[in-house]
Amino acid sequence: MKNEIVYHINFPKLNLNLELSPDFISVGSISIKWYGVILAAAFLCAFFYIFYKSKDFDIKRENIYDLTFASTIPAIIGARLYYVAFFPGDFYLRNPEKILAISEGGIAIYGAIIGGAVGAIIICLIKKLPILKVLDLLSLGVVIGQAIGRWGNFVNQEAFGEYTDLPWGMMSENTSFQTVHPCFLYESLGCLAIFLILHFTSSKLKSTSGIIFLTYCTLYGALRFMIESLRTDSLIIPQTNIRVSQLLALLLTVISASCIVIIKLRSPKQK
Repeated sequence: MKNEIVYHINFPKLNLNLELSPDFISVGSISIKWYGVILAAAFLCAFFYIFYKSKDFDIKRENIYDLTFASTIPAIIGARLYYVAFFPGDFYLRNPEKILAISEGGIAIYGAIIGGAVGAIIICLIKKLPILKVLDLLSLGVVIGQAIGRWGNFVNQEAFGEYTDLPWGMMSENTSFQTVHPCFLYESLGCLAIFLILHFTSSKLKSTSGIIFLTYCTLYGALRFMIESLRTDSLIIPQTNIRVSQLLALLLTVISASCIVIIKLRSPKQK
């Protein structure tokens, strides 16, 4: 019988104490992790939202199944390869058999977004679907999935930040019982805010294809740039002190915002 991991999570200034196991259910040597359950819930919520909104973007619902399948597998591969590529040291060079061992942990949201977008674009080209409209629609589902999925980091007690004495500072075994920034919470709430903004403005923004996607990229890039500066587990570009995700977030924000400005300047002015 294996020893079950239990995290003792404490928010001292909120007088909140929790005991949480990463295992959702265990039968013998087999266990289903909360992380996987939460990611599955995030995926399903994203799928059903996209399915519900597809008609608003003039995309037939039967195409949603193809888009989901075509983007999900590349997203998983991209998430893993991004993590492996920037993992510090030469662990994966010495242990190449571990590259595909996703069950041992190690995925990155940027890799998932890049891989998923590539897969979606390929199926759009094959089925002659409007690429920008599809990206607009998918970005709405992606961001609500991110808001939910980040709670998997809470269950695993990861993706936290530096020491803080703010009222919501969190501590556990994985923080050496120091109160730290709950960065997973910041990103979850930030993604929820982005989702609500895009959801309630989508009817207006979708009049120009690509604007919703670019707005998502701009807002998420800015959010991630700020949060990444707090995290203590950032992936670093080899031979530098540059945080990969923070640099990518900055580029994403600047490029996406610039594209929005260019589109607006080129669009005919209403009289």
